[in-house]
Amino acid sequence: MQIRPLELCNGILHPRAVEGIELFNAGKFFEAHEELEAAWREETGEIRDLYRGILQVAVTYLHITRGNYPGAVKVYGRSQKWLTGWGDICCGVNVLKLRQDAEETMKEVAWLGDRLAESDPSLFKPIQWNQKRLWLCDRCGSNMYEKNCKVTCPNCGNRFDCSDLNIYFD
Repeated sequence: MQIRPLELCNGILHPRAVEGIELFNAGKFFEAHEELEAAWREETGEIRDLYRGILQVAVTYLHITRGNYPGAVKVYGRSQKWLTGWGDICCGVNVLKLRQDAEETMKEVAWLGDRLAESDPSLFKPIQWNQKRLWLCDRCGSNMYEKNCKVTCPNCGNRFDCSDLNIYFD
């Protein structure tokens, strides 16, 4: 099992990964897969493997909704390869909970076997995540911290309102 460096989890999600998670949480697993795959293709760092793991869970759930037992089992196995080794929380995504939820879903799938049509859609738990933005000070380059919608640089004291998004677009 590959253990990922914790610093990989300090960034923010690719915008298409955010869209993919929102679609996943809306139960639109095919569309979630498409957005997460686009994020995976556009990303160059190791975090792309996390996107791949999430999209594989989306495909697993899609197979379940379509009654494809062998496909669900196969893709679930792949998803665990990509979701293993990350911290419990990575880039705001509760990876531990996602793995646990997928495992519980697959226990039900194993019990149902070829009777997947009888599966309960409430098995598909949403991904828990909190998208926090990281801010870099435009004066000194230090990490800035947000509290009560005020973003402050602890190094030079630079400060702005987080609602002033026209200053800091990624």
